[in-house]
Amino acid sequence: MEKSAILLGSEAIAHGVKLCRPQVISAYPITPQTHIIETLSEMVDRGELESQYIKVESEMSAIAAVLGSVSAGSRSFTASSSQGLAMMHELLHWYAGARLPLVLVNANRALGAPWNIWSDQSDSFSQRDTGWLQIYCETSQEALDTIIMAYKASEQLMLPIMVMIDGFILSHTMERLMIPAQEMVDDFLPPYKAPYQLDPGNPLTFGGAAQPDLFYELKKAYSATMQEALGLIDQVQTEFARKFERHYSAVMHCQEGDKNSDTAIICCGAMTGTARVAVENLSQTEIAVDLFKLRLLRPFPTTDLAAALKGKKRVIVLNRACSYGVGGTLSQEIRTALYHLPDRPIINDVMISLGGKEVFPETISDIIKNREQLSETECNWL
Repeated sequence: MEKSAILLGSEAIAHGVKLCRPQVISAYPITPQTHIIETLSEMVDRGELESQYIKVESEMSAIAAVLGSVSAGSRSFTASSSQGLAMMHELLHWYAGARLPLVLVNANRALGAPWNIWSDQSDSFSQRDTGWLQIYCETSQEALDTIIMAYKASEQLMLPIMVMIDGFILSHTMERLMIPAQEMVDDFLPPYKAPYQLDPGNPLTFGGAAQPDLFYELKKAYSATMQEALGLIDQVQTEFARKFERHYSAVMHCQEGDKNSDTAIICCGAMTGTARVAVENLSQTEIAVDLFKLRLLRPFPTTDLAAALKGKKRVIVLNRACSYGVGGTLSQEIRTALYHLPDRPIINDVMISLGGKEVFPETISDIIKNREQLSETECNWL
């Protein structure tokens, strides 16, 4: 049976990882991710988790260590944040190109300069083209559950998955949640059996050079697998819901306005909770909007999003990452996904928070109340 516990978000992540029985863990401490690997190292030290914990001198070494361990056939785990994730950038490409499974948790934090340790989503959004699947979580319960689902999907697809929690907002706050029983997770997630691995008795080439035509064909195949991942992730989430009775989807309708509502808000991550309060408060004043959260950024759920937003005349996108010179990064993704629709809605690109700038329900309420004043062509900075 599941058990109830009150945990920090970082501790919830560690418990989720433990339930998946990784054989190798390697990570380098960086705020606000440090609690995750501290908790895991204590679990290993106490004998609660049978895993080899590899201490390294940098994030580059951490991702390199798990690249080696997974190549040898082990289920592995790593975590990072901000400049640490940026330091991994080169090997993120190599990891994806190697077609190896891994779950990496990123505690979202702003990238410098200037120096900042608070939360936004610029670190992970800047890695969206490395070939990793990306999933964004609203709550610690969602993060714990997502880790379990991510391992199952990653090992079936042979693709790495990055799971995001908002730094401090989730990592350093406490939440009552349910921890699944180990036997339930074992039944859902069997031991990893590598289809190919480093083996002196059966030598294979790993990471060899590819001529242009072969390189193109390999990337074409990778792109096709990423598209297939949409269906597989949905299948894994459905299976998880049947077993654990918690439901997740790529695009989630969090708050529904009345049938005449023509405006929707989209965000991802922990800000969804703040938006829920804003939308609920507005409903008491007869201002009705729909709230959606995007869990899956890569591969992008274009079809699901278009179906969810059907009939909407305006979509307000709340961004916590910026592509400077263009606007909100999430807004670009939404525009691309909806551009083919003959009745596509107005997209209002709103930059609501960077570097931990506080967002209150009233902030979002004011945006909705004044939506007619938002620019349709430029990024709206608050």
